[in-house]
Amino acid sequence: MNDLKYMQQVLKLAAKGRGQVSPNPMVGALVVKSDVVLGRGYHRYEAFDHAEINALKEAGTLATGATLYVNLEPCCHQGRTPPCTDAILRSGIHRVVAAMTDPNPLVGGKGFHILQVNGIEVDIGVCEKEARLLNEKFVTFVTYNRPFVLLKTAMTLDGKIATHTGHSRWITNEASRQASQLLRAEYDAILVGAQTVIADDPELTLRVENRRHRALIRVIIDGKLSTPLTAKMLTTADVYPVLIFADEMAASIAYGGILALQAKVKEYESKGVQVIFEAGIDGQVSLPAMLTELAYRKVTSLIVEGGANITGQFLTSHLFDKATFFVAPKLVGGREAVAAVGGEGFSTLDQAVELEDIEITRHEQDIEITGYPKLASKVKLEK
Repeated sequence: MNDLKYMQQVLKLAAKGRGQVSPNPMVGALVVKSDVVLGRGYHRYEAFDHAEINALKEAGTLATGATLYVNLEPCCHQGRTPPCTDAILRSGIHRVVAAMTDPNPLVGGKGFHILQVNGIEVDIGVCEKEARLLNEKFVTFVTYNRPFVLLKTAMTLDGKIATHTGHSRWITNEASRQASQLLRAEYDAILVGAQTVIADDPELTLRVENRRHRALIRVIIDGKLSTPLTAKMLTTADVYPVLIFADEMAASIAYGGILALQAKVKEYESKGVQVIFEAGIDGQVSLPAMLTELAYRKVTSLIVEGGANITGQFLTSHLFDKATFFVAPKLVGGREAVAAVGGEGFSTLDQAVELEDIEITRHEQDIEITGYPKLASKVKLEK
């Protein structure tokens, strides 16, 4: 019973690092002896020390004979900091209780093995489900070599994201928009398609207290490189980086040749924007190639905010891990009004993606529905 109590405290400690640890996981730790907490710690990227080290430092010599509670297997490799297993062995800790094994192949059970062969009792699995949920972004990133992908949209009760004239501000209320901003602060990057940039000219910046240690990256999928140089997103590229993914062949044809395209790229670069060419099909950027490139840049999590066709591409490709839909009690109607999810879609209902582990939250009159795809694609992308 005490193990459960202390692990729940550890998870709360770990969550204090939300937005402050990427590309690392959120980790909390407690040093406990005779039912007394002697040391507490959680990881913050810029503070260097891992949670275990912070907790052990606070406990000092009292750690001898104590139990260390931690939500993730202690690291056993040299990274930005020395191995936590070394510090644990030196501390005199006699037992380690961990929620889960570290999915990082550099650790992957090796940390537990080192502790056990040196006489430390190890218990694994207390609050494992909760621990995996807390670090779902990190787990996906290190396991499948791609960012954790959230499909997020705001729509009317009849499934529209804009009227037939293209008018879309505002569908949801202020409370929903604030909740959306808080979500944005938890992710490394946010993505839209070029048509959304052209139609809505969004800023996609953070309008809440910036608790991130890394700047939010804005990503534009733009096969033909048609993003206007006057777009609002491009005016703040020095604060919130902008990456544009394009198809070189499609863009070259659109601009009348490679020399004209190179000149256009230089115009984007003069604004601090980086253009990345990824070969696609029919002028559409390859989503797996784009996700692999983002993973190479240590982007562990990505919000896909649309438009409808981009959302549809991620849906039918099964390249998403979670979906959040903000629904306003409004009815727009109209055959030409823009639906929340576009693209070709599925041919039959048995192909539809079913969500599970559903959570429903009220934001005044709006509702937020979040769930996970039942048969999520877990294909490991090539590095």
